Amino acid sequence: MPITRVMKHFLAAWVLFWAGSESVSALDAGQQPAISRANMAYGKHSRQVLDFWQATGDGPRPVLVYIHGGGWLTGDKGQKMPEFEPFLKRGISCVAMNYRLVPQDPLPAPVHDAARAIQFIRSKAIEWKLDPRRIALTGPSAGACTAMWILLHDDLADPKAADLVQRQSSRVCAAAVTVGQTSIDPQVIEGWLGPMVLQHPMIYLAVGETTLAAAQQNDAKHRKTYEEFSPINHVDAQDPPLFMTCSAEMDFPARDAGHGIHHPIFGVKLKKKSDQVGHECHLVIPGYSKSEQYSDAQAFLLAKLLEK
Repeated sequence: MPITRVMKHFLAAWVLFWAGSESVSALDAGQQPAISRANMAYGKHSRQVLDFWQATGDGPRPVLVYIHGGGWLTGDKGQKMPEFEPFLKRGISCVAMNYRLVPQDPLPAPVHDAARAIQFIRSKAIEWKLDPRRIALTGPSAGACTAMWILLHDDLADPKAADLVQRQSSRVCAAAVTVGQTSIDPQVIEGWLGPMVLQHPMIYLAVGETTLAAAQQNDAKHRKTYEEFSPINHVDAQDPPLFMTCSAEMDFPARDAGHGIHHPIFGVKLKKKSDQVGHECHLVIPGYSKSEQYSDAQAFLLAKLLEK
């Protein structure tokens, strides 16, 4: 069913209410260095565009890619961006992308768009002087969920594809994320956090439903999607390293939808599984957990992108 203008306004207001710190105004242009290439199309949809900041240095440069948050249903590549200047000064090029949004384009669209953007960036390695072996991801909330899925999922490259971009690898070397969802499966996360987490619209709009009741009624239809796009289901020992930063709001059960969808238990669950299978995973929860190796996400990303 087409989403009416009234519904769009309702959804936007709902997300801004629940998303908390994730939904913020776009940063002033002066807070970031000048963009080298703006709104480069990596696909045919108007949302499939990215901005590129080119670093200087000898030889191909590593790349840091930012995926914005917003529950997959709002947001923009200019929102809540990390500071790129420290990376550019170290010779690391940077990218910020947009992607299609739910519910107009439900899963897999937002996540597969981000993966395609990685393939597109890799296809530009020679032209943009990039090192295709050193591409790392960062982002908050839904952007974090997407980044973790790409990090942990098998390569999406199709060597026989007519589209040359699709022939490229979607694999990356590392990811550092903030308040990300390691599962979007209602059957799983309700057990982790209680019923309030399911009230967040990300959970049902992601599969194209307009209410939680509809998503629950059609759970069998959406089961494979919920399982596929839960990053925790893909982790193994061969996956690249991950650094997760979570909030310190560890109280249970989740007191409301916003608390639930950004709860640190998401990080705790993935860290536990990573440790079990031998995957490198660092978890920072103020007052509860820290990385013994890296002081923060920036230190982690610099180390992974600059190591030879």
